[in-house]
Amino acid sequence: MTTTNVLNIYKMLKAQEQKKSENMKEKITKTDAEWKEILTPEQYRVTRQKGTEAPFSGIYDDFWETGIYKCIGCGTELFRSDTKYDAGCGWPSFYDAIDNGNIVITKDYSHGMVRDEVTCAKCGAHLGHVFDDGPAQTGKRYCMNSAALNFEKKETKK
Repeated sequence: MTTTNVLNIYKMLKAQEQKKSENMKEKITKTDAEWKEILTPEQYRVTRQKGTEAPFSGIYDDFWETGIYKCIGCGTELFRSDTKYDAGCGWPSFYDAIDNGNIVITKDYSHGMVRDEVTCAKCGAHLGHVFDDGPAQTGKRYCMNSAALNFEKKETKK
């Protein structure tokens, strides 16, 4: 590896670190009452109380429009539709996040299991879990709750 390559990698990593730092500066905090005013009861249960919607019940499970999936709590861009796939699990599944700085992954020991919980880095909303059984592109399956997402359609050029 040349010195130029090492410097370029270093610059790229520093830029990513800076972006993550900027995202954390913009962190959103609200009281439970404020969240209840802007979220539906189901969205509140899933995102603020770490709930899970029933499999195959969410509006985005069998939804294939082109666009961006955003956090329901703050609008942070999370997933592109071109990374969505049918995992057959009953929840919208993606093999990659738009920006790993937009999500936080922590160990979840609830319900007698050990899983990796995915939350929004900006507002702390519980989004779902990530598993290591995804497709070859990344090997990841981001298994998200539809109630935690808002979809923004992207117009396709004809």
